[in-house]
Amino acid sequence: MARHASRGDTWLERAVADVRTGRFEQTLAGLTAAGAGITTAEIYLAHDGASFGNKLMWWPVVILPAAVPAGVAGVFSKRAAHTVLPVASALIVANGLQGTWLHWRGVAQRPGGVTRYNLEAGPPLFAPLLATVVGGMGLLAAVLRREDRSPRHGAARSRPCLRPGRRR
Repeated sequence: MARHASRGDTWLERAVADVRTGRFEQTLAGLTAAGAGITTAEIYLAHDGASFGNKLMWWPVVILPAAVPAGVAGVFSKRAAHTVLPVASALIVANGLQGTWLHWRGVAQRPGGVTRYNLEAGPPLFAPLLATVVGGMGLLAAVLRREDRSPRHGAARSRPCLRPGRRR
């Protein structure tokens, strides 16, 4: 028997109910903004340690921060969550996949090619996929429904669903 969140539920119970019903757009947009900020800082420090030896190392430092205002806007605006956030997120996913290819190429170009030593000492192979995950969260936020935070006296928080065979 499905249980709807009521006014007495804790924030955790409400969050679980939101996830189960696909109402997670605002939270995931906010997590995308936070993840993009943290990931940008990590990428900057890693690429700065490599002295930005390749000009393409600047791309994620420029592209990823675009998800911060897009994600924040997605928290407050349904329109932004369905327009600006998916565009910024798609760019991040593309850049993360490109970065993964560049890191693999960087390992292969080291003396000896793809060896265990070069895999451990070369560019981190799966680090660009962290950015791809952040972009994927933004894309997922764009297809989910918004959380329903409006208080209803004694009513369930979610909209009534149509039963099979009923038409609106």
